[in-house]
Amino acid sequence: MDTATGPGFRPATAEDVPALVALIESAYRGDASRAGWTTEADILEGRRTDPEGVLAVIEKADSRLVAVESDGELVACCQLEHRGDHAYFGMFAVRPTLQGAGLGKTIIAEAERFARDEWGVREMHMTVISVREDLIAWYERRGYTRTGQTSAFPYGNERFGQPTRDDLEFELLTKKLG
Repeated sequence: MDTATGPGFRPATAEDVPALVALIESAYRGDASRAGWTTEADILEGRRTDPEGVLAVIEKADSRLVAVESDGELVACCQLEHRGDHAYFGMFAVRPTLQGAGLGKTIIAEAERFARDEWGVREMHMTVISVREDLIAWYERRGYTRTGQTSAFPYGNERFGQPTRDDLEFELLTKKLG
C-alpha cells in the first residue's frame, strides 16, 4: 500500500459488486481469511454475503458502501447507514494480507468523520458477534463501548453463513462522535 498518499475513499457502484463480494468473503470465510486476524472461519462456514446483498446496500437510500483503494486496487470496504440520530457501521472488510498494518484504524476514523461531518450524527452503532472477543477489544481500543444489548443470530438463514456453534448472537457497540 502506498503509505505516502494513503488510501482513497469513494462510494461503491454496481460495477464494484463482484470485487466487493470477493473481498468480503476473503476477509471472513475460508482458508484465505486465515491470513488476517478478522476471520470468522472457526465459527461460521459458507458465505458471508452475496452479490444481491452488496448491491442492496449500494442502492439503499441513506446508505453508502465505501470502496477503499490503494494504487488502483480495492483493498477494503465498509458500510455506513444514516439512521436518524446515529449512523450504522458494518460490512467492514480489509484484505487479509493488509490487516494489522493500521489500514482499519484509518478507515474507521474516516467513516466516523463522514458520519459526523456529512450527516451530522453524534453516535456510531455497530453489531459484532459477541464471541469475537478479539474484534470487540479492537473496537473498544477505538472508543466503542459494549452495551450488553444483544440480538439473535439468524440461525437457519444461510445468507449469514452456517454456524459451527450454537451460542452466537450480535452485541451492539456504540461510540459518541463528539
